[in-house]
Amino acid sequence: MSSPPKGQDTVKVDLGGREVTVPKGGLYDRYRMNPDLDAIARDPRVSGVDFFRRLPKTKVDSPIGPTLTPNFYYTMSTARLTMLAPSKAIRTRLPEELSPLEIAPGLGIVSVMFFRYDVCDIDFYTEATVGIAVKPARHGKLGFFDLVTGLKNERLDAYVLSLPVSSDIAQVRGHDGYGFPKWVTDLDVDIDDRRTTARVANGAGGVDLAFSAATPTQRAYASGERVGSLTSYTKINGDWHSTLNQTNVLNAGTTRSTRDVTLQLGEGRMSDDLRSLKPKRTIQFDVMTEGQAALHMPVPTSLPPRNT
Repeated sequence: MSSPPKGQDTVKVDLGGREVTVPKGGLYDRYRMNPDLDAIARDPRVSGVDFFRRLPKTKVDSPIGPTLTPNFYYTMSTARLTMLAPSKAIRTRLPEELSPLEIAPGLGIVSVMFFRYDVCDIDFYTEATVGIAVKPARHGKLGFFDLVTGLKNERLDAYVLSLPVSSDIAQVRGHDGYGFPKWVTDLDVDIDDRRTTARVANGAGGVDLAFSAATPTQRAYASGERVGSLTSYTKINGDWHSTLNQTNVLNAGTTRSTRDVTLQLGEGRMSDDLRSLKPKRTIQFDVMTEGQAALHMPVPTSLPPRNT
């Protein structure tokens, strides 16, 4: 597993019987998910905490022991590459209870995403994902509105195939607590208003997946003006759960051009998952250079059998 940078003091903490190492004096060490928002607001990297004042934390029991939810991300950036893929290939990777969100008959939506969390309740880490857009659970006939809001990042339901991360605590919380397919690896994500780059290493130290692109022109939003949601479905101890992630967008941009987008597939779990979906072409590239998020703990949900 990975560890904090050399020279940084660390402490060991217990998460549901799993021992993980976190930075000494970091947010998790100091607050254990119960942050002092006034103190965090004084961090020059954090533009404000009003979004979090409206989201009281609740103590819940979980597979990683008692914890507070939601998990707050005070300063973060993300990039998402959206691609079209054959529904036939997508269905081979989906559990039978889930159905792909289709942009046209026989054509679904898959994505590669990269995340950089500079200030959050469980300290700095990065992650990446290969995911599939799915129809919302217990949903009637899917309308055009669902497709449009999904592509705009306003509301999206997803099933995740791979989710590598860069820190121990993110892996244990994500895998044991949320049911996500997380593992720890070297993972670099750099996002600013000029360029977006990422590199995910495989177990041998080579390239699993790498990405580079010019960052789309960014637009600033007031806190609370643009809040999107992502619902992910996972199984925990054999039972389906849904996890809500609310994102407070502060600076973001979108482009349909792929002229300066380079996605390199290497050898590893992420590349294997993406290849299995047989993506045809990229239709959209979204970057949020500044945002915030509240990740709620999973709640039990029921999923009907797939009819198509």
